[in-house]
Amino acid sequence: VQLQACGGGLVQAGGSLRLSCAASGRTFSSYGMGWFRQAPGEEREFVAAISWSGGSTYYADSVKGRFTISRDNAKKMVYLQMNNLKPEDTAVYYCATAPVRTYSRGSQDPADFSSWGLGTQVTVSS
Repeated sequence: VQLQACGGGLVQAGGSLRLSCAASGRTFSSYGMGWFRQAPGEEREFVAAISWSGGSTYYADSVKGRFTISRDNAKKMVYLQMNNLKPEDTAVYYCATAPVRTYSRGSQDPADFSSWGLGTQVTVSS
C-alpha cells in the first residue's frame, strides 16, 4: 500500500481542517489505518487510528473530542476531521497502515505502523 496525505494548511486557532489520505494497492481494506504528527524537534506522535472496517477507532488523549478519523474503503481514502484546532496541533501529519496485530492492541507506537506516506503540513496560528 502506498499512501499520500493532503489537505493541510494554515488556520487560525479554533478553526477546522480536514485531512485526506489516498491509498493505492489492492489490500487497503485489509488494514487498520492511523494518523500521526510530528512537530519540529519532536518525536512522531500518535493521533488516531481506525479499524479495517471503520467500525472502531481510538485517539490520543490530546485530540479526543476534537478530531475524528474515518475511512471510505470503496474510494481507498482515510480522513481526519480536525475541529477546534490549537497552536499545539501544528505539525506535519502522516498516515500509515496498521496491521491487525497493531490495531487489536490499541498500539500508539509508530514502530508498529508501516507504509508511511508523505506528510501534509498543518499550521495553527494563535
